[in-house]
Amino acid sequence: MPAFKKGGKPGPGRPKGLQNKTNAALKDMILEALSEAHDEGGVAYLKDQATKNPTAFLSLVGKILPMQVTGEGGGSVKIQVEYV
Repeated sequence: MPAFKKGGKPGPGRPKGLQNKTNAALKDMILEALSEAHDEGGVAYLKDQATKNPTAFLSLVGKILPMQVTGEGGGSVKIQVEYV
């Protein structure tokens, strides 16, 4: 018997925004390794890497920053430059 019927309605699937179990487990392992990578914890390790490997560190920063920046209320960003 085939697993899917032609024209059949798919099931509800995973709720939007919920990671699959493999991704969630991998993320937990990475965060645990980060926290154990340095005697003083993950933040201290990342500070060291920012100094020792700035290219790799900034690449990481670029991946976690928002792709689009907006101003208040979702409007445009206003920049004010003051010369003294």
